[in-house]
Amino acid sequence: MATTKTQGEKKKGGGGAEKRSSMLPKEHAGAGTKAPTPRLHTHYVTTVRPRLAQQFGLGNPHQIPNLTKITLNVGMGEAIKQPKVLDAIVDELAVITGQKPVRTKAKKSIANYGQREGQEIGVAVTLRGARMWEFLDRFISAALPRVRDFRGLNTRAFDGRGNYSLGVKEQMIFPEINYDLVEQIHGMDITFVTTTTRDDMAFALLRELGMPFRGDDKPIVVQG
Repeated sequence: MATTKTQGEKKKGGGGAEKRSSMLPKEHAGAGTKAPTPRLHTHYVTTVRPRLAQQFGLGNPHQIPNLTKITLNVGMGEAIKQPKVLDAIVDELAVITGQKPVRTKAKKSIANYGQREGQEIGVAVTLRGARMWEFLDRFISAALPRVRDFRGLNTRAFDGRGNYSLGVKEQMIFPEINYDLVEQIHGMDITFVTTTTRDDMAFALLRELGMPFRGDDKPIVVQG
């Protein structure tokens, strides 16, 4: 009887870890094989680049704007008093992006908030290459349509240097997240970094890739 009780207590105490581990990507039959080129990247090369070159009169192909990286950042002030809240967020971002996140640390101490320099207060992921294109494709086609009362993305969220940022109120818009396994609802900031320093070019690039900005009749649908 003592052994049975100990096992039961162990199972109860490790429930959170088991839930998080069940959210992690599982090995599949195609592991180790070369992944196909993301369809959105193919759309960029075959369709978007020629359109942008014509629209802005760009004769030099190196002047045509491109997407270089996408960063996802989650800041959690609660982590100051409850560091373990970051564990679930790390697992969730890994599921959403397919890449291992890093924990961000405070750059300075703030006595009023009990924050110490070097303390872990958030989680971030930087996507490049194929993972970046795959994430953008899923974000446009699957995540944004799940936003409640979605009316299009703000066109004024460019930073003056060709980069675009937006805020997501809850991670539940990503279909990869299992609602039953979520421990806490949280938002995140997503930044799209381009090769151009002009906001008008960055806007045209993201719009051609399918980002549904306000005022558009409908988002551009990528075939394939």
